[in-house]
Amino acid sequence: MLRSVSAFSTARSAARAVFAAPRAATAVRAFSASTPPASEEGVRDSPVWQLGKINHIAIAVPNLKDTSFFYRDILRASHVSEEQNLPEHGVTTVFIHPGQDKSQTLIELLHPYPADSTTSPISSFLARNPQGGIHHVCLEVNDIQAACASLREKGIRLLYDAPKIGAHGKPVMFIHPKDCNGVLVELEQE
Repeated sequence: MLRSVSAFSTARSAARAVFAAPRAATAVRAFSASTPPASEEGVRDSPVWQLGKINHIAIAVPNLKDTSFFYRDILRASHVSEEQNLPEHGVTTVFIHPGQDKSQTLIELLHPYPADSTTSPISSFLARNPQGGIHHVCLEVNDIQAACASLREKGIRLLYDAPKIGAHGKPVMFIHPKDCNGVLVELEQE
């Protein structure tokens, strides 16, 4: 037992060292919880909006039919939706319900729309990652307009001027990955 605790401590120390290392100018912007910007002080005392649950994890895939088959017939997901084309976003989506509980976090499969598109954001992602991979994480918020205004006030970059309607028919906004430790984050109205 002592050996595993020691290995864990060593791994934790190594991880802290990696995350504490200085970043290049083009890397992720760092925000410090210990020294908030002046515009952020007191924000936690009077929240205008709140972060909710993880709605879905989106995976860019080179082949929707093969990946849908994998989740439905190999992993035995309880429900795999039909393909939904979202031309305004340049994607085709499929939603996966992993289990019987419909309140669980979903998996969203993303593919360029149209399939031969070179302008879809998923096309460029797949050009860099030909086998696909995790594209973004979607978090629910109780007031997307207030969330966007608050994030902009704090200097967080958003990808649109105003929220757009997403695959669930609700307003969504993406936060620039350089402001989210390298992760593309989608906010969706609850």
